[in-house]
Amino acid sequence: MQIEEKLEERGLVLPGPMKTPPGLVLPFAWVRARGGRAYVSGHGALNPDGSVAGPLGKVGAEVSEEQAYEAARMTALSILGSLKRELGDLDRVGAWLRVFGMVNSAPGFDRQPNVINGFSDLILDLYGPETGDHARSAVGLAELPLGIPVEIEAEVEIRGG
Repeated sequence: MQIEEKLEERGLVLPGPMKTPPGLVLPFAWVRARGGRAYVSGHGALNPDGSVAGPLGKVGAEVSEEQAYEAARMTALSILGSLKRELGDLDRVGAWLRVFGMVNSAPGFDRQPNVINGFSDLILDLYGPETGDHARSAVGLAELPLGIPVEIEAEVEIRGG
């Protein structure tokens, strides 16, 4: 359980499952493991209790680039929490393959890669370059669900169970 030891050393906590707000229905799996890969649905930043973390709003307006970087880092923890629940052990992740980062961007905000670095920096820190390196996109969108500043989806290679 090397990854979980690293999380503990850094004082990082994996959040519980997302507590969906009233009226929001999410009829899909957060992680779908098939054929040696796990496909991770879009996640946002969560508090340790699974509630949606703030601040909410558009990056470059209500949310600063630095706050959005932290939201992307917290989104990595949300994804790791979902992977732990699905796989049982975060060391089963053999490689981070693809990451798609979406930023709720105010008009004129064009530093989406800097925001999604919050995710990439944490994954590389925890897994190292051999396992943690990944292909990545970082795009700006006009809106994201619930007004979250960052949403990230991923694909990982998994080792046998």
